[in-house]
Amino acid sequence: MPARRLPDVCAAAALSLAVLTVACARRQAGRFAPETTSAPAASGPTLAMVNGQWLLQGRFVARTRYVVDGTLRDGIRGKPDSTIDLQRAFVNPPFGEAHNHNIESSSRIDGVIARYLRDGVFYVENPDILPRSRFALAGKVNVPTGVDATFANGGLTSPGGHPLEIVSRNVERGSWTAADGEGAFYWEIATAGDIARKWPAILGQHPDFIKVYLLYSDQYERRMRDSTTIGWRGLDPSLLAEIVQRAHEASLRVAVHIEDAADFRTAVAAGADQIAHMPGFRGDERVQLADPAPYTLSDADARAAAQRGVVVVTTLGGAAELDPAGSDSVTRRALDALNRRNLTTLLRAGVRLAIGSDSYRDDSKAEAQYLHTLGVLSDSALVQLWSSETPRAIFPGRRIGTLAAGDEASFLALACDPLRSFACTDSIRLRVKDGRMLASPSPAVKR
Repeated sequence: MPARRLPDVCAAAALSLAVLTVACARRQAGRFAPETTSAPAASGPTLAMVNGQWLLQGRFVARTRYVVDGTLRDGIRGKPDSTIDLQRAFVNPPFGEAHNHNIESSSRIDGVIARYLRDGVFYVENPDILPRSRFALAGKVNVPTGVDATFANGGLTSPGGHPLEIVSRNVERGSWTAADGEGAFYWEIATAGDIARKWPAILGQHPDFIKVYLLYSDQYERRMRDSTTIGWRGLDPSLLAEIVQRAHEASLRVAVHIEDAADFRTAVAAGADQIAHMPGFRGDERVQLADPAPYTLSDADARAAAQRGVVVVTTLGGAAELDPAGSDSVTRRALDALNRRNLTTLLRAGVRLAIGSDSYRDDSKAEAQYLHTLGVLSDSALVQLWSSETPRAIFPGRRIGTLAAGDEASFLALACDPLRSFACTDSIRLRVKDGRMLASPSPAVKR
């Protein structure tokens, strides 16, 4: 059978009804295995992918690969059912988004998913969602034609703590009701008794992981007495270790929202698995950064995180919205300097990172581009972070993030080498997810 040639960008839509209804074989292994995964499909045809350059062990290698029952193989018995000519494209794992709340049930979800797929982002972590919204996504996510997503459901916070103000705004707009607050989008935890009493209900909503909010935890007592800090406070830090212990007993990871370096230290010391922001990601409560000291990580902070295997999610790209030559130029320069310093400190200690944007109207593409402007990571290191470390941080235990034999057959075919030029991550010529070629998303999808 003659090989099909890889289409260019303009012709990619012609493959929208291509072959490949291949199974999506999931390998959930290890201590923490999120429940939400793609549903297995019936096995499909065996596919040969010829004339491709595959990212293997840090370099691109020319090799013929095969897709068999949704996984990659280096060889098969007999002949393939179909052959695709990759025309020497550079084959890279898909990208991840380790912090975003826009995978939710809404009128815009189809456009959101199309944007993710267009940008090559196949794996998303949503660290706070209404349970009713999450379960309404059935058939949209964790299927071969959509993104794979993992959810925390509602986060644990203090009375009057973040994200109460988000619920209040949505109730005022008429899009939510009061029932979407406590016990849904968040859980108010003031004492150890609250943990014990509410824990069965928290687990009863079947979260993939647990989200906890810390906001200026070293000021917890003062903020609880100050009514002006509603929405700018979080969990009593003395309760975090018990929550982590309970979560780990239930084989659930714990992700902790932080604001400053004190929160970072508290989360690491309590045994958190993931830190959902970097200190100072949005400046202070006035979205400024007059004093970077409270947000600056020390070498000791980084060493402690590295020793415990904590994953730190970036969420720094909001700084890019500030014009470096405009009225916010002072804040922009201060944030850039803080972000460079903290990234350098974490990388020097060997801390695991993941790319997340927390940008409701976007995905992790802009976050990765902002990180590139900081000049801390090389092009090859940034590609590795976005396409390997981030997906595995979202779905630990799954065989994603690499393209070895036996890994899931999800990948991107790029027109040029992203290890030499990070801009090549935007040159996607073909998308394959769970062994299925995806149609080229319409350029009309708006950000």
